[in-house]
Amino acid sequence: MASIQCKVSRGHKYWYIVESRRVGGKPRPIVLAYLGKADGLLKRLQGIKDSVKLKSYSHGLVAALLEIASKLEIPEIINKYTDSPRHYTSKKPLRNNLTAGITLLLAAIGRIAMPTSKRGWAAWAKTTSLGYLLRRNLSKIDSQHFWDLMDTIPEEAIPEIEATILKEVFKIYNIETDSLFFDTTNFFTYIDSANTRSKIALRGKNKQKRNDLRQVGLALVVTKDDMIPLFHLTYEGNLNDCTVFKKVISDVVKRTDELNFDLKKHTIVFDRGNNSKNNLEILESLKLFYVGALTAYHHRELIEDACGNFEEINTGEAVIKAYRQRKLIWEKDRTVIVFISDKLKAGRIRGIYQSLSKAEKKLKVLQASLVSLGAKKRKKDKLEKTIATILKGQYIKHIVDFSLNEIDKERFVFEFCINYEKLKRVEEDLGFRIIMTNRHDWDTASIIKAYHGQARIENAFKNLKNPYHLSIKPQFHWTDQKVRVHFFICVLGYLLAALVWRKARTKAQFSGTLDSLLDTLGNIRLATILEESKTRGAIKAIYKLEEVSDIERRLIQALDIEDLHNNRPKINGVSVYN
Repeated sequence: MASIQCKVSRGHKYWYIVESRRVGGKPRPIVLAYLGKADGLLKRLQGIKDSVKLKSYSHGLVAALLEIASKLEIPEIINKYTDSPRHYTSKKPLRNNLTAGITLLLAAIGRIAMPTSKRGWAAWAKTTSLGYLLRRNLSKIDSQHFWDLMDTIPEEAIPEIEATILKEVFKIYNIETDSLFFDTTNFFTYIDSANTRSKIALRGKNKQKRNDLRQVGLALVVTKDDMIPLFHLTYEGNLNDCTVFKKVISDVVKRTDELNFDLKKHTIVFDRGNNSKNNLEILESLKLFYVGALTAYHHRELIEDACGNFEEINTGEAVIKAYRQRKLIWEKDRTVIVFISDKLKAGRIRGIYQSLSKAEKKLKVLQASLVSLGAKKRKKDKLEKTIATILKGQYIKHIVDFSLNEIDKERFVFEFCINYEKLKRVEEDLGFRIIMTNRHDWDTASIIKAYHGQARIENAFKNLKNPYHLSIKPQFHWTDQKVRVHFFICVLGYLLAALVWRKARTKAQFSGTLDSLLDTLGNIRLATILEESKTRGAIKAIYKLEEVSDIERRLIQALDIEDLHNNRPKINGVSVYN
């Protein structure tokens, strides 16, 4: 049965229609309707209408991002590196009274909150408090606005801009950087094959299986705990990981110098795709400490040495079996650790059985087609090619035994079977991981934990491919300069989001993912109440935060945005150049 109850908040009584219901076996009051204050309720009952208009905007996320961007002085930093193209008459470019610096920042905030095209950016911005916080009308910002001001950013200036912003980050935030994680990925584009203006978008092995499209690569270095991006490079889509690593590692070291890192206290962690003898020689020449991976298939003797000699190692997260040895790898002394990953083993075995099941179905269809009535004559070499295609895979081709016997001219009998002895050996080998390092003084648990941290950069790439937040796509740019500036905008957005996430975890004990944090902050809304004056004069506007949950209130306080709508941030470089 429903009842009317009141709650006191900040000295005012607010009335609700409440019904008692059982939640988890315990009675809980459930709010059915909010009635407001007593005088407002009385007016509604008497049929008296207030001349009040109400509209609310998504506020929490854009406010938190602007608060951090103002501290880092991002628009000012970007504006120092802008170049004025010929079609600008002014010394420094302005469009709609906005500089290049604030324009790129607004684009980055848009990528974080709602990835959309540059044309659709203004429609999204209208649903937020961005315009109010910046004291600017953003309705005229269209795709041409972004394109023109993106033109003013020289490609060669992007690393300098990024380094300068990161210096400000390390001045303000105490970020742990003892381990640095390096990896690469690629993003397919819809750049036409006939487009000759883009030299960076090329065809290659696409990690999203879109080998039919031109792609652009992204190399990234992030920190250990907070996944702060310290370095990025946009590169040609046809380069493999090993080549990219060789190309950028000296630039990564240069970035650590710019940030005054002590290389003796830092370790770069990378996956096995970046391995080669030349690359490790480069690391040694640069005096870099590293943790990398080796392919188990190419180091069978290490696995044989490890079998029967494993020790249990407590990494703090789990107890695993590991074997440690000093060994010459590519003529260099390295500490090598072989360990068994149950999670890896389970995943790979599941994948093998799925692939095996698909291959078995296709082989049965082929087998039946060769003996059916009216079967066509087949060439042996083409049949063998078809079978090889079906059995394509690192393990499947070794597990399935087959024979192809010619019984008549260009007529064959095909037989196959699964070799369960080979399958069993493959299952036993699948869980092995081999990692190497020149950190000979580290204990085994520390080396394994450092390598497991590689998953953090994989999470960073997942975020950059998240269609709801932070996504690099959609990407409608057709020249190398604009593609590189677009990728810089996306990485800048990821940097700001990572700093907000760090602040939420440390100050509000937020335990959710970055994606859930962005959703939670996006739900914090700013209400605009417009009260028409009974006498002549301007309409009175009152700005108030809507009612929030406990976690939202903690985030508001932790991110210093509780009163930001009243004390709007002062961001230099919005409409003037210093």
